[in-house]
Amino acid sequence: MSEDRKGNIVAAGNDWNEQVIAEFRANEGRVGGNFAGAPMVLVHHRGRRSGREYVSPMMYLPADGDADTIYVFASKAGAPTNPDWYYNLTAAGETTIERGAETYRVGVRELAGAERDRIYAEQARRYPGFAEYEEKAAGIRTIPVLALQRS
Repeated sequence: MSEDRKGNIVAAGNDWNEQVIAEFRANEGRVGGNFAGAPMVLVHHRGRRSGREYVSPMMYLPADGDADTIYVFASKAGAPTNPDWYYNLTAAGETTIERGAETYRVGVRELAGAERDRIYAEQARRYPGFAEYEEKAAGIRTIPVLALQRS
């Protein structure tokens, strides 16, 4: 598993993003392989310069006690820059997601300070790869965390 320069999940030599999206849609939000059992969401976003429509599969963290909010992480596998989808989402302020068998609109809010740190730490505790991403980005950037809340 890796991410391309735009922060989309990809595998070398094939269109892995499209395969994950197809598997997600065929199985009501469940995928196998490296993501078996992990919570996945398909996030729709429009390129802020190109106007092109994108769909990016991402792992998410459900909010405790709030079924209408999830958190996504602009890790880009610890690269020194944020993924393009992060800029697209924060510029738009809202988007559509596919979660399980549902498709719905969400507002986008970037977390900061202690709230951001607490949510990121929980994701890293559950999925150690996120701790590795944070170590790679240390001193270069803080990996953004976005709350996506049903509107």
